[in-house]
Amino acid sequence: MPEHHLSAEPTHSRWNRHLPPRLDIAPGDTVHLDCVDSSGSQVHPAMTLRNFLNIDRGRIHALTGPIFVEGAEPGDVLQIDILDVAHKGWGWSSVINGLGFLKDRFTDPYLFHWKLEPFLTYSLTPAVVPLRPFCGVMGVAQAEDGEFRTRPPGIFGGNMDVRELCTGSTLYLPVLNTGALFSAGDAHAAQGDGEVSINGIECPAKVTLRFQLHKNHSLAGPLIESASERAPQQDDAWIIVESATDPAAAARAATARMIDLLASRWRFTEVHAYLLCSVAMNLRLSQVVNEPMFTISAAIPKSVLPARKLF
Repeated sequence: MPEHHLSAEPTHSRWNRHLPPRLDIAPGDTVHLDCVDSSGSQVHPAMTLRNFLNIDRGRIHALTGPIFVEGAEPGDVLQIDILDVAHKGWGWSSVINGLGFLKDRFTDPYLFHWKLEPFLTYSLTPAVVPLRPFCGVMGVAQAEDGEFRTRPPGIFGGNMDVRELCTGSTLYLPVLNTGALFSAGDAHAAQGDGEVSINGIECPAKVTLRFQLHKNHSLAGPLIESASERAPQQDDAWIIVESATDPAAAARAATARMIDLLASRWRFTEVHAYLLCSVAMNLRLSQVVNEPMFTISAAIPKSVLPARKLF
């Protein structure tokens, strides 16, 4: 299948379905994307805190795209196979006054620079942090007219900050516009569930994705088939992603969608699916800092279920 290369510039930091696509591809094509760090290349390894405080926050996320997928129409499902996400040897994290999960406790701004080895970083002595790069933002254009900040995630995907979206995983998204209009960015070399300080290890990255299209399949929101080439079988799971202003509401919605998935694809009765969720499903706070939205991931290990394709 054809392969394409898409440079980062010009990036965009708003969702807008009228933004002209930068690349047209066919289903089955592979795209190599260059993604700048979430600041839009404003942060660099030698930057001081003083200069960091003066960056243009309107450029945050700095996404690469949009990508137009031929034949994609509302009511279809876009499949994004994450073939590789590779950092470029450095990254940063910060504390920003007024942001973060503990913003009342951590009010002094702070900037930390990371030096990244291929699979580990020793920068935060004495911790040794394993690296598993992924894109914090992967999404399609929203269905409504207008420009929308990239911070809140939604049914279109977007700023989900789900760390399982690493090399080897697959993301499924509902198509909301002709061509889907997919964009990605906000790469993290590592991130904990929650992303509590407001950042993972923010970094530029090279990202390789393969796109497939499933015609006339409904999908209520993002779905992940997780895997990792560096930890085969260890983290493989089916993951439902839901975001809402109320984390409990998001958790209930994710659980309900998992029950629906188990009933429709594996033919469980709904009550048996509910029981399976109670004994085998992991509910996680994937991010708690993209106010006003919280993101919940509901994951069932693939080892629990018979192997199958969803589409």
